[in-house]
Amino acid sequence: MANATNKRGSFTGSIGFVLAAAGSAVGLGNIWRFPYLAAKDGGGLFLLCYLLLALTFGFALLTTEIAIGRKTGQSVLTAYGTLHQRFRWLGVVASAVPAIILPYYCVIGGWVLKYLAAYLTGGGAAAMADGYFTSFITAQWSPIVWFVVFLAATAAVVFMGVDSGIERLSKILMPVLLLMILAISVFSLTLSHTDDAGVTRTGLEGFLVYAVPNFKGITLRRFMVILMDALGQLFYSISVAMGIMVAYGSYVKKDTNLVKSVNQIELFDTIVAFLAGLMIVPAVYTYQGTEGMAAGPSLMFISLPRVFGAMGGIGAVVGVVFFLMVSFAALTSSVSIMEAVVSGLVDRFHLQRKKATLWVTLFGLVVGIVVCLGYNLFYFELHLPNDSVGQVLDVLDYLSNFILMPVVAFSTCILIGWILKPDTVLDEVRIGSCRFSRERLYVVMIRYVAPVLLLFLLLQALGLIKL
Repeated sequence: MANATNKRGSFTGSIGFVLAAAGSAVGLGNIWRFPYLAAKDGGGLFLLCYLLLALTFGFALLTTEIAIGRKTGQSVLTAYGTLHQRFRWLGVVASAVPAIILPYYCVIGGWVLKYLAAYLTGGGAAAMADGYFTSFITAQWSPIVWFVVFLAATAAVVFMGVDSGIERLSKILMPVLLLMILAISVFSLTLSHTDDAGVTRTGLEGFLVYAVPNFKGITLRRFMVILMDALGQLFYSISVAMGIMVAYGSYVKKDTNLVKSVNQIELFDTIVAFLAGLMIVPAVYTYQGTEGMAAGPSLMFISLPRVFGAMGGIGAVVGVVFFLMVSFAALTSSVSIMEAVVSGLVDRFHLQRKKATLWVTLFGLVVGIVVCLGYNLFYFELHLPNDSVGQVLDVLDYLSNFILMPVVAFSTCILIGWILKPDTVLDEVRIGSCRFSRERLYVVMIRYVAPVLLLFLLLQALGLIKL
């Protein structure tokens, strides 16, 4: 087992592991989804629900996946089968999640690079114009070119391996990324703007909208909507149920304190998620009010460029820093997504890392081009069970994030909580006489609370429960 582990590679220490895991979580989902949900769901009330879920539900799933990875020394494709032969299917389903996400995530990463290039070359004014984003993504060649650039950057890091590629990238980019987020967050709080109607709004007022709980009109049904939104966001924020944390856990050495590492990842992810909202909500509120908060790509590629344009000369500089920061966040996440697929091929089919990376890159290239063409040549509108309407990218996102991820997480809870029993994970966590202070909480969450919440989330996504 030791030789196999060395051949697969490993993190050189706990710092590299924590930064890589945090880098996986700090991605586009946090930056364009968390602020929107916070603004939509009563500000501080959403934050409170998210924090409570992160410390309970999120902690349980994160601990489970990392422990499974280290215990088996395997990626998600083979780890579940190693634990229990009848759950080999779960490894296949869990591996399908990052395989589906990778192509469209790199497409969006290409969009970010396009906007970064626009601001670097003085094209920020054009980027905020009506129709700029739509004309770009519906073009035939430009989105494909930027997608290929981003995919190549992702593959290059994974190609270099765990310690020389993923860990080294994380140690460099994560501190820089955090400093950028902090700088933009502080800057957002200093903003002030008077609109055409003579109404003055400030960044501090936007902060209150973001952070202070709004209980107006709260009913049990409304609270459940907020709770489910926060629960769904956790999948993005801690990168569970997509094979990433199992793969990263398999690279963690036995002398690493898992309790301490999980606590650090949890803290880092929560702080960055909060700061993602802090840097966006006050800025958008100052210049566009609460009406400016849109979901998904509209927030980052339409609303924010208009905010930067309204800032005057400093807006161009802020735009460069912002899209550079988003580029870093997207890259660290896409690297972890690709690694989850590559590690599966290495473990299951005994391929060399470089060959596995090449195959995954070619797969991502083909499917990613289809995603790009989904806004022109292959355009369609499909009504999904969760009452949304989607194109190729949206369908892949719905399948991976709303269906397969809850299925993976729910099945993992059943496997560990009821079939193998929680001691399967607890024994791994206790290695080295580590004190696990939240042990009882873990057992309750993995056996009872998490499965119920996940089943509810899945039924909602399937349209079987309406809120």
